[in-house]
Amino acid sequence: MPLLDPRTWQSRTLAGGEYAVTEPATGETLATVTLAAAEDVATAARDARAAQAEWAKAPHFVRAAVLRKAGDLFAAHADELREWLVRESGSIPGKADFELHVAAQECYEAAALASRPSGQILPSEAPRLSYTRRVPVGVVGVISPFNAPLILSIRSVAPALALGNAVVLKPDPRTAVCGGLALAAAFAEAGLPEGLLHVLPGGPEAGQALVADPNVPVISFTGSTAAGRAVGEAAGRLLKRAHLELGGNSALIVLEDADIDAVISTAAWGSFFHQGQICMTTGRHLVHASLYEEYVERLAAKADSLAVGDPHREQVHLGPIIDSAQLAKIQGLVESSTARGAKLAAGGTHERLFYRPTVLAGVDDATPAYTEEVFGPVAPVRSFADAEEAAALAAAGPYGLSLGIVTRDTARGLDLAERIPTGIAHINDQTVNDEAVAPFGGIAASGTGARFGGEANLEAFTDVRWTTVRGDVAPYPF
Repeated sequence: MPLLDPRTWQSRTLAGGEYAVTEPATGETLATVTLAAAEDVATAARDARAAQAEWAKAPHFVRAAVLRKAGDLFAAHADELREWLVRESGSIPGKADFELHVAAQECYEAAALASRPSGQILPSEAPRLSYTRRVPVGVVGVISPFNAPLILSIRSVAPALALGNAVVLKPDPRTAVCGGLALAAAFAEAGLPEGLLHVLPGGPEAGQALVADPNVPVISFTGSTAAGRAVGEAAGRLLKRAHLELGGNSALIVLEDADIDAVISTAAWGSFFHQGQICMTTGRHLVHASLYEEYVERLAAKADSLAVGDPHREQVHLGPIIDSAQLAKIQGLVESSTARGAKLAAGGTHERLFYRPTVLAGVDDATPAYTEEVFGPVAPVRSFADAEEAAALAAAGPYGLSLGIVTRDTARGLDLAERIPTGIAHINDQTVNDEAVAPFGGIAASGTGARFGGEANLEAFTDVRWTTVRGDVAPYPF
């Protein structure tokens, strides 16, 4: 039987009106969902808080079993969910398979969290037992985006549930199924008790209500830097923790000793995978002057060779941009960049939402597509004279998410990486990498640091409580 049934996938009647989830490649309506309004968020948060206490009391092996079963279901229903990811988010099948793999692994890793040692025995000046333990925060609010909808929801939802919390999840309505309803169906089938996971597709109003709700002490937000600033400011005023995974403009540094035959495939993947709609996308190619001309020529040839089209009906390398607004942003940045002197070496054109992979040469600090996050398949290429200049260029700008360095001398690459502040660094690889076991997060305008992976998840979704126990009532001077 299929995991997803449109007749039952929204058990709660929501007040935000109907929304047509469309296929970017064709404009076809894939599903009609009901959006959440602010009052729906308040109801869900109250229900989640009421249900959470019993879940927190459940033995660790009970919570772990639910998480393991959910992971198994993502694998068992891979064909069904792959089609949704391809059609709803514009993913090529390989990218959809990657999301499904990571989703299952996130559940398995989260299952292991349920039995992690949760505290420490402390020394004390008094005759007493003194210890700390981690306790669930209560209700976690998760706000997730469209670009990798399954991964970017499950990597907060799974550990939060495993650690004894309830979750209110607000996925982007454009990917309401893959980013939300699919998770609800999987966890329901896995035996998660009712009331612990509420999926509320919605827009900014629902997100603002979730951040403000008094029953939601922790927010896990993934999205743009501009929206993340607003979430962080609102949460700060309310003294809430907000874990923010935001935008990026990550650099790939190609040193003079790099194997250019190998690096072009790596570089193209970094910029063009999922149409560049990934926070870790390689947004700046910094190439040693001795390789620059050949690099631009070969990267442009690679871009021209890539097939762009409907990933559900054709075998392609790139699918559609998510919608016309995002396409207009990409096109505007490319056009303003060429108007300021950048050379269009490849691409720069589109048919409907299918944007050709684009290479820009001759870029500098006045090139918008170089200095800003494009969130599209655009590869700006800039030369540098030496490692000092490369480090300065890579460190420039507001972001600090991911970094790639290509060199035959790995020790030199590690040394260079130490001089560039980022949350993630890869030697001899591009900037787009993700594993369920690894911490993930950026610094500066890219977010508030690593919040995924074992210890980071414990920090994100639990509070530390200090407890002491004495055999007799403590005496005091008065």
